[in-house]
Amino acid sequence: MKNDELIHGRRGALRLVAGLGAAAATGLVAACQSDAQGPAAPGTAPPSAAPPAAGPPAAVPRNPAAYRLQPMTGELPPGHRTAPPVRKEPFLELPEVGRSVVLTFDDGPEPTYTPQILDILRAHDVRAMFFVCGEMVSYFPDLVRRAADEGHLIGNHTWTHPELPKQSKARIKDEMGRTSEIVERTTGSAPQWFRAPYGSWNAYTYQLHAELGMEPLAWYVDTMDWSEPGTGKIVRSVLDGLGPGRVVLSHDGGGVRSQTVAALRRYLPELPRRGYATALPHP
Repeated sequence: MKNDELIHGRRGALRLVAGLGAAAATGLVAACQSDAQGPAAPGTAPPSAAPPAAGPPAAVPRNPAAYRLQPMTGELPPGHRTAPPVRKEPFLELPEVGRSVVLTFDDGPEPTYTPQILDILRAHDVRAMFFVCGEMVSYFPDLVRRAADEGHLIGNHTWTHPELPKQSKARIKDEMGRTSEIVERTTGSAPQWFRAPYGSWNAYTYQLHAELGMEPLAWYVDTMDWSEPGTGKIVRSVLDGLGPGRVVLSHDGGGVRSQTVAALRRYLPELPRRGYATALPHP
């Protein structure tokens, strides 16, 4: 997932969705969706329905790069953690959750697929992690608030989804700090987990997200849903990859995610039949 062509394609898809979010605020999203997405998934509103209740884009802080970039030790307000250690690699598994898997979704929020995924998770009483892009949060804050209110964890996935090792330190600081700031402003809680776009970390990103109070989380099972391999293949990748504490990567944003939604409906009921639950990492 690290070749330049794929990176530019994923970044373009994120910006397209962000553009559609801006259009939604002005009543233009229906025409864009009818051209770009095809028929709506069962149970979703038709293109002529009112745009999602996203509200106006959130205000951009004047100095987001300075967001909480100080040692998180000593006297801190209630609810704030001390800085975690600076890791040398991300977590792929979380054995502390026992015979459970950790479901994660990247690149959202997105007005078509994020609500569908949230509906399915709620129907099965399942909690997941959503690694959000700050730019998308600025367009759809209500979706992030809904996810947090329903018990899901919100993680930091940078502002615009760049490959961080190719960026300057100032750009990395802005991407990460700005996203933590808008997540905390939107949900009331700072993100405690960070996922680097394309799974691409370097020494500075490990240092920085520790300063921001976040642990690094990658994945053990990659569903490859971003490539739209077919619903069946996504289901098989999850079920074949089951193991205690394994982290499953899927996407609710960054492209057409109808296969992801359909696969989620199929594999969630199968997990308990195979002796597995779902869980979130402990705070």
